[in-house]
Amino acid sequence: MTYLTKIPCAVLSIGFALTAMSAVSVSAQTPTPTPTPVPVATTAAPAANPADVATMDATVAALYDVISGPPGPRNWDRFRSLFAPGARLIANGVRPTGEIVTRVMTPDDYAQRSGPFLEKNGFFEREVSRRIEKFANIAHLFSTYESRHGKDDAKPFARGINSIQMMNDGKRWWILTVFWQAEDEKNPLPAEYLRTRN
Repeated sequence: MTYLTKIPCAVLSIGFALTAMSAVSVSAQTPTPTPTPVPVATTAAPAANPADVATMDATVAALYDVISGPPGPRNWDRFRSLFAPGARLIANGVRPTGEIVTRVMTPDDYAQRSGPFLEKNGFFEREVSRRIEKFANIAHLFSTYESRHGKDDAKPFARGINSIQMMNDGKRWWILTVFWQAEDEKNPLPAEYLRTRN
């Protein structure tokens, strides 16, 4: 998921207001308001290949595989099928000025922004290490990646970490978030994120 960190990103506003609901009513005439669920605008994901989402390993492998390949079209329906409704892809990077910038995208946004680059230039990304934290139906993966222009390139042109959140609904695995940052001179990959999977 690396190349978007090289594109100027819009800064994500961090000024989110958190409203605490009072546990005590002001009076009998003014009951404590009930929070209203906020609907998330989504489109239904295409049906996934069951083999792509049967396990965490298969889902992560499909994520890397579907964006990788020589110049030419990508299967964006397969890409979208890996993500839960409301899922986000978030690129984090550092500008030459030192400013930290973030770009938040839907799977459709990612396909539209990245598609032309991937299809014109060729792009191969593979996982080289993984750390997993899992409880019940939720999981968090730190997936270290290497990116190459050609499959057989001796050295990657970029490395970094994809922070991936996943959930299992009892039928399959879904990706909720992919949040990534490429390494740079000031932030080289630590040794613990280059070891084999835990």
